[in-house]
Amino acid sequence: MIDVNELRKGVTFELDGNLYKVIEYSHNKTGRGNANIRVKARNMITGANIERTFSSGASVQDVQLEFNNVSYLYSDGDFFYFMDKVTFEQPAIKAEAMGDNAFYLKADMEVKLTFYNGEPLDVELPTTVDMEVVEAEVAIRGDTATGVTKKVKTDTGLEVQCPQFVKVGDTIRVDTRDGGYVTRI
Repeated sequence: MIDVNELRKGVTFELDGNLYKVIEYSHNKTGRGNANIRVKARNMITGANIERTFSSGASVQDVQLEFNNVSYLYSDGDFFYFMDKVTFEQPAIKAEAMGDNAFYLKADMEVKLTFYNGEPLDVELPTTVDMEVVEAEVAIRGDTATGVTKKVKTDTGLEVQCPQFVKVGDTIRVDTRDGGYVTRI
């Protein structure tokens, strides 16, 4: 059992027989009484999001997870397939469980796969990913009084807000934690 005060972004726990991964966490303390811990979590099996409020001092069930470094192979629409570089096994994850992480995957990319009781559950991506721009809005000349951005589309289908100078064919670095533009390569 782990105390709910130890729940932070990325922590996995069991609640009501389901596995959840914390997406957002906030600790609220009013003048009197116990603190409230508000957690937004994603169900690791179905991909559904829940919001739950716990009182300070409550506990949730901790889980033991295994991690393997794997390479992304391909997706058939229903599943995403990976290959373990040591055993050459090819575990697959349901598309619903991948969520927005699917937009960051590129062929032969190395990721960390999370297993629970031998079943693959989740993917831990690198902090940044380099992507090629395939569509970009036209920049308007003279519209530079403030930090103006435009929306571009990458080769994986991800849409990113970028500075005006980014054009089709450029390679950009994207932060996988928030989907934000980092730099042009």
